[in-house]
Amino acid sequence: MKEQIKDKRTAILKAALKLFTERGFHGTSTAQISKNAGVATGTLFNYFPTKEDLINSLYFEVKGNLSHAMGNGLEAESTFQDKLKKIWSNLVNWGVENQEEFLFVGQFCSSPYITKFTRDEVMKEYIFLHNLVDEGIKAGKIRDFSAELVIAMFYQSSRTVVNFILDSDSSLDENKVSEDGFQILWRGLVKE
Repeated sequence: MKEQIKDKRTAILKAALKLFTERGFHGTSTAQISKNAGVATGTLFNYFPTKEDLINSLYFEVKGNLSHAMGNGLEAESTFQDKLKKIWSNLVNWGVENQEEFLFVGQFCSSPYITKFTRDEVMKEYIFLHNLVDEGIKAGKIRDFSAELVIAMFYQSSRTVVNFILDSDSSLDENKVSEDGFQILWRGLVKE
């Protein structure tokens, strides 16, 4: 029984992700999501009482998946630069490999439909990045900027690189573009 409940919830979230990225929040009705998920509209409301609840749940899940991907293999890195580069590579690769999720995060990261509670809970998933940046600043590895600004620049720069890769032809060397993007960011951060 629990498996069936999880399957319906997952189907609803997948359908919502697809439709929100294609049509936006206002252009997507709960009836469309239900139909795409293969469930009754009443079933959707059993899991998510409002469309806003659905979007917040989806945002929380996608951002959680992203944070796990970003931290993958981080423990194997020894230097500050290598750790930051690993997070960068993981983020860029995730964006290229998970285009719908990437688009969703970009569309809704500043959305008024994402509650403060959801944003605060999601940010707990990224404490490892905040701690790493704080350590880099305190150790003098990077300039004494606001950690929040560094993280925002890190994220927006990675979005630019992912979009560049997605918008380019297939002959593009994605690893080189990712490396070049990191070097641009790194040179702006590192103390001279």
